[in-house]
Amino acid sequence: MQIVGFPAGMFQTNCYIVSDESGDCVIVDPGQDAEAQVRRQVSEAGLRPRAVLLTHGHLDHIWNAQQVADHYGVAAYIHPEDRQMLADPAKGLSLDLSAMLKGAEFSEPVEVIEVFDGDTLTFGSMVFDVDHVPGHSPGSVSFRIMVETEQGPRMVVLGGDVLFQDGVGRTDLPAGDTEVLMQSIAKKFLVLEDDAVVLPGHGPSTTIGRERRSNPFLRDL
Repeated sequence: MQIVGFPAGMFQTNCYIVSDESGDCVIVDPGQDAEAQVRRQVSEAGLRPRAVLLTHGHLDHIWNAQQVADHYGVAAYIHPEDRQMLADPAKGLSLDLSAMLKGAEFSEPVEVIEVFDGDTLTFGSMVFDVDHVPGHSPGSVSFRIMVETEQGPRMVVLGGDVLFQDGVGRTDLPAGDTEVLMQSIAKKFLVLEDDAVVLPGHGPSTTIGRERRSNPFLRDL
């Protein structure tokens, strides 16, 4: 199993490519300007895309979702509460951010599959467990996968904009809710082992243990 990530676009949104030993792969959160690098990395590594996984519907995470999914003829997976943002990302933005979309057109990928809390998604030998973690957006989800390492199996969480190194997701965008966000973190993230790795939507990776010890936003949890 291999996970490669890179920051894309003006928002520096982390896009991840998760692949198994056979060459099957999934692309997670292809944001603005991510398509070219996804195509290059997939081509150079000889990978076979099987799906586009979206942690939520905010523009910086879905900007190139339609282009990437349709280019490879695969489905995009998203929670139903955020699906409307695929074709109308302004629904998840503040008025000032919406202004920058003037003239831009967005559409759903040809195939969209809705995911729900407790779902299990299998692509090749990759198995992802879906957790609904609202608060940053109503349809935020995280994707958990066990990865074999030299130290043994380790949980990796593709967490979107829920939990960051020393931070948590913003809740000032439409339908954001701080109390709900903190409940999501408590119920879905802090129940994991300390060595579980979190790959967030922005910034560096972290572990549950590190955030449990030092994240100032989690002190009351």
